[in-house]
Amino acid sequence: MSRIVGRVKEIFRVLGEARHIMPALKFKMPDHQEQISIVSVFEDVVAQHPDRLMLLFEDREWTYKAFNADVNRLAHALAANGVTRGDSVALFMENRAEFVLSMLAVMKLGASCALINNSLSGRALAHCVKATDSKHLIFGDERRTVVDDCREDMGLPASGTYFWFEDKVEAAPPGWAMNARDLMVAQPVENLPVTRKIQAGEVALYIFTSGTTGLPKAALLLHRKGLAASTVLGRLGFRVVPSDRLYLCLPIYHATGLGPGLFAFLLSGASVYLRRSFSASNFWPEVRQYETNSFIYVGELCRYLTQQPSCAEEYDNPLVKMLGNGLRPDIWDEFKNRFAVSRICEIYGSSEGNVTFANLFNKEKTIGATFAKVTLVAYDLESDQILRDENGLCVEAESGQPGLLLGEITKDYAFDGYTNKEATRQKIVEGVCSKGDRWFNTGDLVREIDVGFALGLKHYQFVDRTGDTFRWRAENVSTNEVAEVLNQHPQIEMANVYGVEIPGVEGKAGMAALAIDKSASFDLDCFTNLVDTALPAYARPVFLRIQRTFETTGTFKLVKTSLREEAYHPERVGDDVIYVRPATGGGYRALDADLYEQLRTGIAGY
Repeated sequence: MSRIVGRVKEIFRVLGEARHIMPALKFKMPDHQEQISIVSVFEDVVAQHPDRLMLLFEDREWTYKAFNADVNRLAHALAANGVTRGDSVALFMENRAEFVLSMLAVMKLGASCALINNSLSGRALAHCVKATDSKHLIFGDERRTVVDDCREDMGLPASGTYFWFEDKVEAAPPGWAMNARDLMVAQPVENLPVTRKIQAGEVALYIFTSGTTGLPKAALLLHRKGLAASTVLGRLGFRVVPSDRLYLCLPIYHATGLGPGLFAFLLSGASVYLRRSFSASNFWPEVRQYETNSFIYVGELCRYLTQQPSCAEEYDNPLVKMLGNGLRPDIWDEFKNRFAVSRICEIYGSSEGNVTFANLFNKEKTIGATFAKVTLVAYDLESDQILRDENGLCVEAESGQPGLLLGEITKDYAFDGYTNKEATRQKIVEGVCSKGDRWFNTGDLVREIDVGFALGLKHYQFVDRTGDTFRWRAENVSTNEVAEVLNQHPQIEMANVYGVEIPGVEGKAGMAALAIDKSASFDLDCFTNLVDTALPAYARPVFLRIQRTFETTGTFKLVKTSLREEAYHPERVGDDVIYVRPATGGGYRALDADLYEQLRTGIAGY
């Protein structure tokens, strides 16, 4: 009887959730020629909520009317110095109010803003400027040395090109840059006529992929796609209302912090508390101080917060809803229960992709559902290719099993691609379900899961990146799923799992880099018991690497490339301790010279 009652309650809960979803489904993707843009909608919000608090940053705050006036001053100043509709302007700055100011000003001119990862330098920075054909660069004083070091490589004109904003320390601009604040003085505060002429199909932003290998690729974000991401995810996911306030510490040069985060709130008349970067120790005190009821996250931030000791501010905190991606199942319940967050909307997507998933019904441990047409196809990890049948069409993944996620490319679910045409071509798969059809390759393995009553919408769960899953003992090993188990060890702050080669052995052996507290010796017996109990034999790591900290991308993705290259080789891992589980059996032991020689020469017995 209790199960029946529980199911009835769940049905009524989902129906209640659907009340909020139906009005938002009225959003229609604008046509390419329609005169609507992110910034024209922003102007509409300013007119509707001029005196509402828009942005809080450090010791400053702005209403919508005041901030829009500054945006217009900067837009007029940029136009007076050569920025015109159709240009590309690079933006290189930390999470600051001036970042938002500059981005909106550039877009108001009908120009495109290239949002560059503020941790880049040298060749990578110059590449991003060139890849977007940027003619100007706006930068903060905190990045002046990095910019100066590679000015010659960026290929920009020597004068009239660089716009500088001061930072915390009072300073003068470098001799080769113009002071943007000075240029804004005496400029008009009125909206620019050109803004209302921008079409939905024009490029609003260039957002760079945050992958862990190679130089970043610039994905095109059209105004229509930016509006869709902010409007639909804001209304369906966050359910933003003007009285909401967002805690935003994710980098806004990246899609997650920008679209369903910053834009979703600014285009709804809500408020944003902006922080330069994430701080676990300051998070709850600031949530309480700034009365933020919403949080845009990536999963690793949530893990960091669960690892913090309890503080008074986390109890009865104002945070009630959050949206983001990468919240792994192993910490979902702990986070939600400890901090009493009532709504977690996990989403899935990418800045360049054509499909987005959202956990609209507040289900547990799922990326939710999508309205786009998707399919999961069988994927051979060893050959790194899609499996096809005798007719040349893709083989559908078995029910409940991980498959490569593909999204059909249509008018409403377009793939706008990268600035690099070859990179664009490589992401398109043809002949999936029928001859001539075209699908976007997400590069991710996903499985369909049963979440109970959900109005007939299929729900999914992220498994791993295709490059991260590897074959060992003729089995597929998901690095994501193995890491979830290893993170249960009380001494492990974070586990980064990847596959490494052993000479003369087929497949890749599992290796785990473990961030632990080095003040105490690592409990190998406890670790061995955990993996032997919770993991099948083929998924148990063969190698362990003990580290102090992990390298991550700007969006907190764990970097695995260098770890794979360094593997278990003593001359490459520095002072890190390597443990190995011998093929002859037994527990883990420190890798010594004799065993390493056996591995190197292919006689270790694996």
